[in-house]
Amino acid sequence: MAQRHGGDDAAGTAVVIEDDPDIRELISSVLQQSGFQVHTSADGAAGVAAVELHHADLVTVDLGLPGIDGFEVVRQIRLHSDCYIVMVSARTDEVDTLMALNTGADDFITKPFRPRELRARVTAMFRRPRAAHVPDVGDPAGDGAGGALRVGQVPGALSDPGSPGAPDASAGSAASAGSAASPAGSPILSHDNLRLDPDARTVSIGDDDIVLTRTEFELLHTLLLSGRRVRTKTDLVRHLRAGESAGSAAYVSEADERAVEVHIGNLRRKLSRGDQAAPPAAVIETVRGVGYKLAPASA
Repeated sequence: MAQRHGGDDAAGTAVVIEDDPDIRELISSVLQQSGFQVHTSADGAAGVAAVELHHADLVTVDLGLPGIDGFEVVRQIRLHSDCYIVMVSARTDEVDTLMALNTGADDFITKPFRPRELRARVTAMFRRPRAAHVPDVGDPAGDGAGGALRVGQVPGALSDPGSPGAPDASAGSAASAGSAASPAGSPILSHDNLRLDPDARTVSIGDDDIVLTRTEFELLHTLLLSGRRVRTKTDLVRHLRAGESAGSAAYVSEADERAVEVHIGNLRRKLSRGDQAAPPAAVIETVRGVGYKLAPASA
């Protein structure tokens, strides 16, 4: 598993997988200036090996690589690493962005890009909590794409009163009604037979543990905290970017909102698998044209 590096001298280890020498040099330069120790590779297979060899914290992957393409590179990396992955491509089709996210990438950036844009995205990613467990190859709890990670660090969650994700006292939240104190003191949120422990970063339905990606966990946590209050797709994108200097004024594109739709779809699918003896009622309700909110608890 990739290990995070602290201190000001090094941001961590990065691997750049890119066959275009000019772009490879540009990305390497940006990451070196950001404090990373950088290793490079011009093809997918060698890049996957480099990620494992150097225990990379961050990987950038070109989509159109010789040999195996970027999607397959991400799948293979996700079998053994929870590193942050940024897919880089000249393709602008929305389907490519969605496929990259479904495969296990954390972000997607299109060529040509500004160096400061790449640096800002990397900085924002490293401010987020990260997974602390990677399933073994063939882990039945995975999602079939090698991207399902059990999150395991305490989040920079929306706990400040008045923040966009703080609990709404007037929402009549089913989550707050079923809350209990965890050993660490934070409330365990529940909705019917679903339980989310923010400190342990675990989710369960009945007796079944549900394995979520970091993004899926954050989305579920936010919706449980928000209760019946609707969260727009823009709200959710900005929460996932928590820590960016642009704050709430940060631009949110259609692709960003579509990415949230994909993550919500994946989350719903995983939640529907839990505790087949007593399947959970729907947890997430779509408010057409607006966003999402917590569904009413079962009677």
